[in-house]
Amino acid sequence: MRRRGLLLSALSGSACAQGPGGPLAVPLSLAALPGPIRPLGALEINTKALGFGGLSALHLDDALVLTAISDTGRWFRAQLLLRGETPAGLGPATTGLLRDGSGEMLNRGRPTDAEALARRPDGSWLVGFERWHRIRAFRSLDAPGAYFEAPPGLANAPSNGGLEALAFLADGRLLAITEFLNDPTDASLRQGWIGGPGAWRPIRYRPAAGFAVTDAAGLPDGGALVLERRFALLEGGFSARLVRVNAAALRGAEPIAGETLLNLPPDGPAENWEGVTVLRRGGALWIGLISDDNENAFQRSLFMLYAWAG
Repeated sequence: MRRRGLLLSALSGSACAQGPGGPLAVPLSLAALPGPIRPLGALEINTKALGFGGLSALHLDDALVLTAISDTGRWFRAQLLLRGETPAGLGPATTGLLRDGSGEMLNRGRPTDAEALARRPDGSWLVGFERWHRIRAFRSLDAPGAYFEAPPGLANAPSNGGLEALAFLADGRLLAITEFLNDPTDASLRQGWIGGPGAWRPIRYRPAAGFAVTDAAGLPDGGALVLERRFALLEGGFSARLVRVNAAALRGAEPIAGETLLNLPPDGPAENWEGVTVLRRGGALWIGLISDDNENAFQRSLFMLYAWAG
């Protein structure tokens, strides 16, 4: 979902994947944190070189290929380049437009607002959309989008407050959470579901006061990370938090809430954080976050990488 924000100071550094629009990504550093989460570094993505912004969901695979989708219906894939464990840049990007079931490219507007991304075990993709609320399955991101049964009741979500989080849990079920579809009995809870076609089970998720869910990622222990974002123009603009939800909470019937792992700021820049991904790497879990610049010159598209020993 699009939000406005303020630009922080411009950044400089070494560059990779130089093209007509300049370097595709510029590295920047993150401050050290106490506790089990260690910042590895970050990149500022040059959306002029990429050709678009509005990045709203993220995936990082075992080969360190970064995949992101935009709320304008576009996608890109690029190799994450490291110096040791520190992000140093991105390799050349492959980009494209998502397609409808007939193979036609999605036109800009209501059908294109892609907000959630999940990779299936066979390497294909699920993409969640809002405004026109739906989930589509893609054999590859340049293939036609096939029908996928959405959770019952998703169509009742506000136009710009639908499905933001779509993630596979360790047991193969999907976790789906809306941004602004309130529980009818408690407006502090957001409606969501766990399961899949023919087996969706409703859940209720409790974000922090004033925050909304923007993405989720499954954890190897059966739990999940959930990314929440807040925008308050008169209180500093953007803030976000990343929370851990344990597996038992996802199996139960009570409202689900998480334990905070990161607060952004101060644990990272204040941007419009919309995507999270988790990758097992050695003895740690790597957590990647991406921000949506709303294709606004006063915001940035950032990728941040953390290592979590927990």
